[in-house]
Amino acid sequence: MGFFEKIKEGLKKTRDAIFGRISTMLNSFTKIDEDLFEQLEELLVMGDVGIYTAEKICDELRKRVKQEGITDPKRINGLLADVITEMLKGGQELHVDTKPAVILVIGVNGVGKTTTIGKMAANFVRQGKKVTMAAADTFRAAAIDQLQIWAERAGTDIIKQNEGSDPAAVVFDAISAAKARGTDIIIVDTAGRLHNKRHLMAELEKINRIIDRELQDADKEVLLVLDATTGQNAVNQTKEFKSAAGITGIVLTKLDGTAKGGVVLAIREELDVPVKYIGVGEQIDDLQPFDPEQFARALFGAEDMDFGEEETTEETVTVPESEEVHRPATADIWAQIDAEAAAEAEAAAETQPEEKTSAEELEKIKQAEKLEKEKRAQERQNKRKNKYNWSTTPAAETPGDEEWFKQWINGGES
Repeated sequence: MGFFEKIKEGLKKTRDAIFGRISTMLNSFTKIDEDLFEQLEELLVMGDVGIYTAEKICDELRKRVKQEGITDPKRINGLLADVITEMLKGGQELHVDTKPAVILVIGVNGVGKTTTIGKMAANFVRQGKKVTMAAADTFRAAAIDQLQIWAERAGTDIIKQNEGSDPAAVVFDAISAAKARGTDIIIVDTAGRLHNKRHLMAELEKINRIIDRELQDADKEVLLVLDATTGQNAVNQTKEFKSAAGITGIVLTKLDGTAKGGVVLAIREELDVPVKYIGVGEQIDDLQPFDPEQFARALFGAEDMDFGEEETTEETVTVPESEEVHRPATADIWAQIDAEAAAEAEAAAETQPEEKTSAEELEKIKQAEKLEKEKRAQERQNKRKNKYNWSTTPAAETPGDEEWFKQWINGGES
């Protein structure tokens, strides 16, 4: 399976659940209007893109539609792909040019941190790099043993001490060994859980002091590993770790197991933190460097991004039956209501004799219709506000972590 096909397959759930629905929704429109953008925004929020980012995407689309004079709703797909690509660009490159360079990997328990380190190390080894792992997660039971297994699989060195040892001491030993062995990259595994936020910060600061003292001019990346299946809670975790650890990038794992891949956009746009790697499977080569263009293409299932030309034939305008079955609920409901209303009006016109309506009655009808439209718009707006009132508390990653998360956010105070 090729590079693009692997990412495309890994993003299948997100593509089918969100961006496939967007394509179907666009096919249900014959013109570009505010209702189209409203439904598009709602679908983006449902895909964990986030309200702020969804609004920004739609505002940019409105501007481009006006500038380019676009009238065909199906061309929105191409514009959307372009906007997403541009939004994700910048900062995704990994800076590990010095010898040695350091990659500090952090994240809560259960996100796939140790597995990510193993896969990352295997990638570097395939590139001809010499890698040393530092088993600095000395608090979690079996963490050192798990990293040892991955070191053997990837063919890398590993520096470790006994469980409960000082993590900073492990990092110091790893740096000394790396210098002696001519290592290209040191990857440091850190504790995924300390009993409160202050201790987490203190431990990371201590490790960083060791690195800065022993490798003053070395490139250093601080990567936060997140589980994509947690959706908006991944955004909340990024906020907390960004303030505590000064992260330089994100590794988003388990994208193949969720329809919430849109969280990539929320993290990049709302928090200005670039995504460096994405995990799209369980195999050792399923951790891929993040490429914005490849990611956008995979979201839309397109081999290329050039699918924004005007449609001119009836065959291309027709929506396949298989897609109509999966139309989004919002488009389905309003399209059905409009169709039924039109059918009723047409039937009434055919069966009832033509009657003259006074100017006063016409004005009353217009006012009633206006009030009804305003009422429907307000109801839909209220529904959206209630629907997307996300909780700001990060979800626990493992059973029994709820109390720890409360303490972690409050700086150790329950």
